[in-house]
Amino acid sequence: MAAAIRRAQLSTENLQACQSEILHLQLSLKEMDMRYHVEKQRRRELHNTLVELKGNIRVHCRIRPLLPLDCELDDPILQNGSDSREVAHAVDEETILVRCDRPGHPLINKTYNFERVYGPAEPQTAVFADVCPLLTSLLDGYNVCIMAYGQTGSGKSYTMLGPELPSDAHSDLGLIPRAVEEFFRLISENPSGSPKVDVSILEIYNNDIFDLLAKDSSTVVSGVKRDVVTTQDGCTEVPLLTRGAITSVLEFMELFHQGLRLRAKNPTLVHADSSRSHLIVTVTLTTATSLASTDQQPGQTLPGKRTRASERWSSAHQASPPGSVPVDPVGSRKQVWSRLQLVDLAGSECAGMSGVTGLALRETSFINRSLAALADVLGALSEHRGHIPYRNSKLTHLLQDSIGSSSCSL
Repeated sequence: MAAAIRRAQLSTENLQACQSEILHLQLSLKEMDMRYHVEKQRRRELHNTLVELKGNIRVHCRIRPLLPLDCELDDPILQNGSDSREVAHAVDEETILVRCDRPGHPLINKTYNFERVYGPAEPQTAVFADVCPLLTSLLDGYNVCIMAYGQTGSGKSYTMLGPELPSDAHSDLGLIPRAVEEFFRLISENPSGSPKVDVSILEIYNNDIFDLLAKDSSTVVSGVKRDVVTTQDGCTEVPLLTRGAITSVLEFMELFHQGLRLRAKNPTLVHADSSRSHLIVTVTLTTATSLASTDQQPGQTLPGKRTRASERWSSAHQASPPGSVPVDPVGSRKQVWSRLQLVDLAGSECAGMSGVTGLALRETSFINRSLAALADVLGALSEHRGHIPYRNSKLTHLLQDSIGSSSCSL
């Protein structure tokens, strides 16, 4: 009897030891799995860093779903977009196939490659997931530009602003409100730099700059006209531009909606609410950084000076833009500012299809010329030319600090 009890005790102890070993193995497996995901994310970040070093410009492609307006255009290809004759098809996350099926012409399939391709069913959250890492770069001192480019009616404003009609669904929010929300969340995690945030909202209409936040009793249908200049230290500025200090997403959204009410819009045959201007929302972050904490940063700046993100890459640069922010008397801290520019471009369009005439035709001409100037700038950057034609358009001149150099553009 005693021997049986002893054997039972040994079996119980062996079972407990096995259970303990199983638990230990499960914990080890979980830890290894976590390490794997961390390393996988690190590999992805290193890949993105390599992409930035090759040009700092990423191009993603989003296919919008068919809308009722498409079928009203009496285009048999668009009307059958749900079947095998669909115009655009996401082959995978990096490749898009476009069917060129015109009456009287042979069928041609063309493929294009991008860093990322979003299918028509992918939500706003999927697009924003690729924007988040750039916001971290913004807090690290880089200028960041996120812009939507495409033909009129392709869904740029929906991507950047969200739906035209108010929606309670958070999933419908555009990239601009999402980016500012994430921006303030990141700031709240590290408020040690005493961050200050201000926002400006302007539009470029017929190659003229209008301040959409300026309060002018004589201005009813548009903002106050401004100009863009390059200062002696190479900084792009808009003199007298209205900048509103904000401390929360709510304050931003109030200013944002205030500015949107003045944006130039007109209906065309292909878009009932076509934006006739480039909308540029600029969020500027100013932080106080100790010199000791930036010893490992590329480039240095003088104490007591304020510096742009791109200037941190040039140790020879000793000047500061107008409006330098004073720091503590002993000079142990400096002010660094970086800029986030969120751009909803006006759509390129064919006057024959849009049916525009008169003033609207003039608007189309200015829109297409400014987009061609943007293409020239991006082409010059990709080919590493010695001269980048930023000043060929108010649009590219205004975006000069956030496209190219050490900036990040998407």
